[in-house]
Amino acid sequence: MSDDVLIRPIGADDWDSIVAMESRAYAELGLSEGRKVLRSRAEVSPETSFVLEAAGRAVGYLLALPYPADRYPDLRRAEETGFTSRNLHLHDIVVAAAYRRRGMARQLLDHLVGTALSCGYEQLSLVAVGGSERFWSARGFTAHPEVVASGSYSSTAVYMSTPLPIASAPRVHPRDTK
Repeated sequence: MSDDVLIRPIGADDWDSIVAMESRAYAELGLSEGRKVLRSRAEVSPETSFVLEAAGRAVGYLLALPYPADRYPDLRRAEETGFTSRNLHLHDIVVAAAYRRRGMARQLLDHLVGTALSCGYEQLSLVAVGGSERFWSARGFTAHPEVVASGSYSSTAVYMSTPLPIASAPRVHPRDTK
């Protein structure tokens, strides 16, 4: 594989690949959302949602949307409207298994941070799942146990945030970030 990768806005033809990657990453954890819900997240903030393209095809994606601090999307509900917030919620970051451990998640995260700064966001938040809390802590995110990730998330999910800018992420990929 060539190291040439492209991070670009999500196009209409990308959704089959995004849904398949999301299902492979989250279905086993019981956190898969489905096409309608995923698409709604990108539609409320297309400027902060991206596809990672390699060899002419989508091999990763990132969905981020403005969300009030200390709140997070319900996995069972589509977004109906966007929020005005200085907090940008990193909802999903997934790289296809065959492309992991090549620094591509780091490239997606770096791209998001640059975009967030240029759009005037002051903070990034996420819900760490599947044991990824340590991964995000190493990247400057702080856990907020008082913000309970309940409902559609597992009981072990942890809400986390970090002020912008953050340091470049090391060359390790998160398993998932919901």
